[in-house]
Amino acid sequence: MFASNPFAELSTQIPLSVIQAYVVLMAIFVVGGTLLDMIHKKSAQYFFAKAKAAEASRTRVVGGGEKIGIAVQTAIVDVATSGEFCSTKRRISHLFTMYGFILFLLTTVALVFAYPTNEAPAIVSKLWHVGAAMVMFGGYWFWFFIRVDVSAEGVPWYRLVKADLFILSLLGTTTFGLLWSIAQSKGAGAWTSLFLGLLIVSSVVLFGGVLWSKFAHMFFKPAAAFNKRVIKADGSLENLPELGDLSDPELQKRFPDIPEYMGATPPNMGPGIKRESPSHY
Repeated sequence: MFASNPFAELSTQIPLSVIQAYVVLMAIFVVGGTLLDMIHKKSAQYFFAKAKAAEASRTRVVGGGEKIGIAVQTAIVDVATSGEFCSTKRRISHLFTMYGFILFLLTTVALVFAYPTNEAPAIVSKLWHVGAAMVMFGGYWFWFFIRVDVSAEGVPWYRLVKADLFILSLLGTTTFGLLWSIAQSKGAGAWTSLFLGLLIVSSVVLFGGVLWSKFAHMFFKPAAAFNKRVIKADGSLENLPELGDLSDPELQKRFPDIPEYMGATPPNMGPGIKRESPSHY
């Protein structure tokens, strides 16, 4: 069952060109949404402004060789092993979700473009199912047990905020994808159609909702982690001047999506007061 290519069976009902065009459209959504996110939130402008401020206060110049070493360290510690997480459970959950998502995406592309027929190597189809299962394991563990507002504040798991869009649409895409494949292999026509429809809807939300979700965050995190290590190495982290008073209306006009408390003690941390935005992926 898990060794078969579910997209091969689908191509007997829907032209392969349509399936491939859909996958390309999702990729365009990600690129376009990420660019719009950068423009809307002025994240790149803010990033370079902070980098410029750090450069003015550095105590030494970091050479090219050292920067390469920092880049390797960032890739291994911050990206590959998610070393920024202090909680072991959160880290494991994140790693399962991250690597499962990467595996799911790569094998989807392979099954749709490289092996669009039943001749696809069994290992590729198996890895597609394994990737979906890994995302489900890490994602559902996070959703039900690890989220800040659930584990620390006792908020029900079904409480939703806009920041939940990414993790829920990701879980929907992998869950319905796996169920669609199982139903297809069992010959359950009605269930197959239902899960396929839900897969399409959830994947459109996942890839088409980049501007409103945390999806683009995964592209910014490595750059931010690298920059943080550089300014720590050149001594500017300790001497970094503030960009300005973040409560200043003029500064807020330039960076409308930067909260007033960035770089300071977050609000809503008093007794009995909950965070407005819990920690999410």
